[in-house]
Amino acid sequence: MTRKHIALVGCGAWGSNILRDLRELGCDVTVVARSAASIERARVGGATAIVPTIGALPAVEGAVVATLATAHAEVCHELLDRGLSVFCEKPLTVDLAEARALDARADGRLFVMDKWRYHGGVEALRDLARSGELGHPVGLVTVREQWGSPHRDVDTVWVHVPHDLAIAFEILGPLGPVVGAVAERIEGRVAGLQGTLGRAPWVTISHSTAAPATRRMFRLVCEGGTATLADSHDEALLVASGVPERGSAPQPRPFDPEWPLRKELRAFLAHLDGGPAPRSSSACHLALLERLVDLRHAAGLDGRPPADVSR
Repeated sequence: MTRKHIALVGCGAWGSNILRDLRELGCDVTVVARSAASIERARVGGATAIVPTIGALPAVEGAVVATLATAHAEVCHELLDRGLSVFCEKPLTVDLAEARALDARADGRLFVMDKWRYHGGVEALRDLARSGELGHPVGLVTVREQWGSPHRDVDTVWVHVPHDLAIAFEILGPLGPVVGAVAERIEGRVAGLQGTLGRAPWVTISHSTAAPATRRMFRLVCEGGTATLADSHDEALLVASGVPERGSAPQPRPFDPEWPLRKELRAFLAHLDGGPAPRSSSACHLALLERLVDLRHAAGLDGRPPADVSR
């Protein structure tokens, strides 16, 4: 892989992780940052240069977007105008019309950082589902819990549930329609969502920012057994065949533990060298956003009454 000069737009808490990994992958990185805190993070993180606007960028070979979600659309349009390939943090936008407009003009140059699709445990669940080792996939359970959310521009469902939709897509393929959803609200603030999609296979999503402990768990249910990623930091699945009362006890099955952020950034850099495109194109992510909006509608978010999806 040839040495790349990459633009990073935004250097908040997560953007600084992106900067770290791009530097460790051998890139020169010019950071677009405006606030004093972001400028300092870029400086400490070893940015090659720091500029205040996209218009002030030097010649670069690609761009990564890590701004507030509400700014993604405007930033991506400006970067696409410069002829760049763009890797944008999820969600691509918080408005379906904006996402469709971006996808329509992207010409294969816009990708979304659905990092969980690169998690070794998720890849291992995908491979098990496809292999038929445990029989036909029946469903997938996802749990994403924590205390609070650092994001203030949009609610937690916009920020966190796209992870679970991307995981389900990576493991099971195209997602079925929304069956039902309810939102958690505390003092009027959206704190989570419980939702179900599809029937054969089904997906259940449980997300809350009002849980006292951080938890990430994903369980693939098949006709002949289960496979579970019990924690995002685990380095092995727990695989069990048969019903619990008569089958085998869960057995650990190791997988590649490399951090998914670095894996997806490496994929983007390889694509700039002519390699395969990153897994989530704008069109692929748009399909996930459409399901997200359906979940929000079913749960009565965005000022709508809960939808009747029983028919």
